[in-house]
Amino acid sequence: MLRESHIPAGGCGFYATRGGSKRPEARRRLSEKNVERPGRTADRRSASSLERRLVCSLLWQKNSRRKKPVRYDLFTQHTIRADVHFSGAGLHTGARVHVVLRPAPPDHGVVFYRVDQPGTPAVPARYDHVVDTALATVIGKNGVSVATVEHFMAAVRVAGLDNLRVEIDGAEMPVLDGSAKPFLEILQEAGLQPQEAPKKCLRVNHPFMVSQGDAYIKVAPSDELRICYTIDFPHPLVGRQAYVWKFDPGSFARDLASARTFGFLRDVQSLQSRGLALGGSLENAVVFDDHKVLNPDGLRYRDECVRHKVLDFVGDLGLCPFPVFGAFEAHKAGHALHNRLLRHLCERPGYVRFVPATVMPPRSVAPPRSTVYWKPPVLPAG
Repeated sequence: MLRESHIPAGGCGFYATRGGSKRPEARRRLSEKNVERPGRTADRRSASSLERRLVCSLLWQKNSRRKKPVRYDLFTQHTIRADVHFSGAGLHTGARVHVVLRPAPPDHGVVFYRVDQPGTPAVPARYDHVVDTALATVIGKNGVSVATVEHFMAAVRVAGLDNLRVEIDGAEMPVLDGSAKPFLEILQEAGLQPQEAPKKCLRVNHPFMVSQGDAYIKVAPSDELRICYTIDFPHPLVGRQAYVWKFDPGSFARDLASARTFGFLRDVQSLQSRGLALGGSLENAVVFDDHKVLNPDGLRYRDECVRHKVLDFVGDLGLCPFPVFGAFEAHKAGHALHNRLLRHLCERPGYVRFVPATVMPPRSVAPPRSTVYWKPPVLPAG
């Protein structure tokens, strides 16, 4: 049963100890510098910490020789510059689908269109259209659904896209390699187009917690998106893992985007009997037996499992109509609890407030990293 409780002022323990006290002297100098700098408007001088530190959106576009980082501010909404096509098999259905991404007008949002259905019904990518959370996030409207949207939505949100038309001829997004990296590369190919419409963000107002059994998500106000995620699986090569991530497009590309979905060999038969994981393979998932990783190339990160859970969380947060800023501490959570968190935030008055988006100083950002695998040791039987 879902429970909710308030946390004492100061927020989650992790964030209370590592929050605003970081480098106070540097912050003081920055504040003085901003006040004294000629030509800055009063509005810019009085900008909140959130407004100064919001990360600029970016995509990596190809020029004649190399991929060049292109930065855009967060004042305005964005869509893609050009159509882009891709295809692949769904993780759970195993069916091959074709997807076309097209630009969309301001305030359109990210909307999926089932072109294989009469009338091309629309399914908005929103938390209040989530209809299933069994091992994937499924959105639907009027009996028409699109499954496994979380990896794609993570790439969309980190890329800074607000408006997108997603035309798909099947019931599930392609899993591709099981991570968000291919989606980042696809969006890179499409490019990013600023639009003449203001962009808003949501900031958490009050600390609270949602929980179900021994799983929980604690939330506290913050001037940025910060996630501390912990998992605990009864497997010697997974066990208890924790990862902390602060919103940054470059960090996402390097540290999270390549993390693949994972599962256990002992569960495959049960899942497939329920119509799940029918398209899963060693090409699009990390699979563990009782003693080792079955993928010949091993893991992309030593803690790839928890990093993928953070990726999933970012994708599920992307189903909020606006970027969300707050400190989130999740333990053994999943798609169901992620969605309940969003419903709590967005449907209860006073828990979030709108804040204006603004540009932040230029930041050096790298494109998606080259894949480097790590092979864990094979554990002895018994």
